[in-house]
Amino acid sequence: MRVLVTGSRGQLGKALESVAPARGHEFLGYDLPQLDVTDADAVRRTVAAAGPDAIVNCAAFTAVDAAETDEPAALAVNGAAVKHLAAAADEAGAVLVQISTDYVFDGWAGRPYREDDPPNPLSAYGRTKLAGEREARAARRHLVVRTAWLFGDGENFVRAIRRQVEGGADSLRVVADQKGSPTYAVDLADALLRLLEVGADGIVHAVNSGSATWSDFAREIVRRLDSSAEVVPITTADAGRPAPRPLSAVLDASRLVSLLGRGLPPWQDALGRYLASKR
Repeated sequence: MRVLVTGSRGQLGKALESVAPARGHEFLGYDLPQLDVTDADAVRRTVAAAGPDAIVNCAAFTAVDAAETDEPAALAVNGAAVKHLAAAADEAGAVLVQISTDYVFDGWAGRPYREDDPPNPLSAYGRTKLAGEREARAARRHLVVRTAWLFGDGENFVRAIRRQVEGGADSLRVVADQKGSPTYAVDLADALLRLLEVGADGIVHAVNSGSATWSDFAREIVRRLDSSAEVVPITTADAGRPAPRPLSAVLDASRLVSLLGRGLPPWQDALGRYLASKR
C-alpha cells in the first residue's frame, strides 16, 4: 500500500515513517515547505502525482493556547485544509485518514468517551479539529482516528519533564485535575496501518490502554528516570493556561479492539519503551 503522510516531520509522521516499511507499505512523506496543506492546488497536484492508496493527515495546528487568539489560522490548517485533502483523496481513489483529538469532547461525561458520543469542544483548538473531522467525513472513503496526549520523536510532555529532571529540578508543578490517555506515537502508527489493512472506516478511538492525570504521568516519568524530584499537584486554574481543557476526556478504545482483535499496550509499557529508545 502506498501511504502518503502529510505533516511527516511531526511525532506521528516520523513514527509512520519507521513503522510503514516494516509492515510492507511504501511511505511518502510531505511537510512544509514541500507541501502546504492549506494550498488546494498544491494538495491536488501532490496527491495526483503520488497516486497513493491512503492519505494520513498528520498536519495540524497543535498549539492549543495559540489557537485561542488566532482561531482562523488554526481553522485554515485543521479544518479547511482537510477539505482539500478529501477532494484530492476522492480524485485519487484513496482513503483519507484524519487524525483528531480528545479535545473535541468537553470532559463532563463521567466515563470514557465512545465514538458515537456527541462532541462539545471547549476550546478553539477543539472546534477546529472537529471541523476537520466533518470535512474528512465528506470524503467517499474516510477514517477519523481520535487520539490523545501523544508522545514520540519531538516536543512532548515526556520530553519536557525529562528536561526539567535532567536540568536538576527538585520539584515539578503538574496539573492533577485533568485525566486522559497517554499515547505513544509508534503504537498509534502501527494501529493506523493495521486499521487501513482491515479496511476500517468511520470514527475510531486509538490510545494506549489505561488513563492518568498529568501528575500521574509525570510521577511515572520521574520514577522511570530514577529521579527523586517531587511532583507537586496543581489545579488547571493554578496553571493559568489561556485555552480551556477537558477535565476528563479519556477515550474508550473498544471499537479499536473489535476491529483489530486487541488494543494498544498500557501507557506505562509504552512510556518505558519510549524512554529506552531515547537513551
